Amino acid sequence: MPTLKEVAKYAKVSITTVSRVMNEADKVNPETRERVQRAMRELDYQPNRVAQRLRTSKGQSKLLGLIIPDIQNQFYSSIVRGVEDVAYGKDYAVILCNSDENPNKERFYLDVLQSESVDGIILPPIHQYSKVVEGLIESGVPVVCVDRKLVREAVDTVVINNVRGGYLAVKHMIDFGHRRIAILTSSSQFSSFEERLAGYKNALQDHNIEPDENLIKEGDPRSTESAYLFTKELLKLHHPPTAIFATNNLMTLGALEAVHEEKLNVPDNISIVGFDDMPWARAISPPLTVIKQPGYEMGRRATELLFQRVEDPKREPVQIIMEPTLIIRKSTGEVK
Repeated sequence: MPTLKEVAKYAKVSITTVSRVMNEADKVNPETRERVQRAMRELDYQPNRVAQRLRTSKGQSKLLGLIIPDIQNQFYSSIVRGVEDVAYGKDYAVILCNSDENPNKERFYLDVLQSESVDGIILPPIHQYSKVVEGLIESGVPVVCVDRKLVREAVDTVVINNVRGGYLAVKHMIDFGHRRIAILTSSSQFSSFEERLAGYKNALQDHNIEPDENLIKEGDPRSTESAYLFTKELLKLHHPPTAIFATNNLMTLGALEAVHEEKLNVPDNISIVGFDDMPWARAISPPLTVIKQPGYEMGRRATELLFQRVEDPKREPVQIIMEPTLIIRKSTGEVK
């Protein structure tokens, strides 16, 4: 492999000049920059990223941190891909961490990412009042929240309109004549689930349906198990629901498992709307009606915001709210 010294010799410049070109320093003549870059291409020079980081100042590590709650959740996998594509396009690497919705793990990984001098961090906060993330922002580390919000701290954020998503799902079932509509949601510590529940209640109230607390179940968003057990409970009620709104894809799978185990037919016996349009949603029978959120695009936009924050730390925080889409398939029908 060619060395930095050989590139400098080939381009007829100093090693310092080659280093400046690699680190995108401004004080390099355009003609000299082009000569060095041509030398690197012709010699097929691949920079040593570790050595490159040691030569750069703070804010130029070429590393981004990404903390997600659950890598097995395909929605977050879509966000990861969006982040990675934008980062790679700018010659950045991504350090991926999995928090498991555990505040201790989140704190641990935030410490690790800071010790690696990452240029910025993208994450869905485990708690919308997270003092740990708030402290990170106040310390000056560039941060972008994706999928979930922080309440007390002004920070760049990319989310979808969760209230509207919840409203669309429930109104669709109300339009089919359903009035006993259950919701499988999670703790209000997560801004996304709190907002989807608000959309659910708004739709009921707008159609003069009193919310029934017996039909509102809060479970673990990382697990199909809690949704499965809650769906079993709902189906055993004296007046069971005729429709279920599951507020993430893992809860949808748990609900479907329980419904099929009870030998109920979808949608003849019970209608189901899920949140997230996963590939399997079209493949199951019947195909699933869902609220679609653009995970990949959310990841892309969050990364673009992070690079803008790195370039201009003092600019005003931006909140991007993307719109969900109701995809109507065959898992919803008129109440029997």
